[in-house]
Amino acid sequence: MKVLLDTHTVLWALSQPDRLGTEALAVVSEMTSELVVSSATAWELSTKARLGTLPGAIAILSTYYRHLTRLGASELAITGEHALLAGSLDWAHRDPFDRMLAAQALNEGLPLMTRDPAFASLDGIRRIW
Repeated sequence: MKVLLDTHTVLWALSQPDRLGTEALAVVSEMTSELVVSSATAWELSTKARLGTLPGAIAILSTYYRHLTRLGASELAITGEHALLAGSLDWAHRDPFDRMLAAQALNEGLPLMTRDPAFASLDGIRRIW
C-alpha cells in the first residue's frame, strides 16, 4: 500500500509509534508499505521549529533525510499541479500545510495517514488512522 503521511504521523512514527492509530501502526510497520512524505512536511517542521511551536522538530531537522530513510519513506515534491489544486480547493480549512497535503493526496490518488479530523470534511480524501 502506498500512503502519504501527515506531519504529525511522521513525527510519531519516528519517536512515539505508540501514538499512532491501530491501522496507521500496522501500515507503517508493514515492510511492503510504500510511505511517502510531502516536501510540505519539511517546510512545516522547519517553520514550526523556527517559531518555537514545535521544539521537538529541531532534532529531526538536522538529519531529516536520514530519518526518512530510517522510516523507509520517500519524499513527494510539491509540483505546480499540487499548488494550483491546494489554492483552489473548496474547503474551509485554511492551514496551508494541510491544504497542500490534501491536494497531493487527491492529485496522486493516495490515502492520507492522519489523525486530523479536518480532512474528514473534504470529499475524495481517504484517511488511515
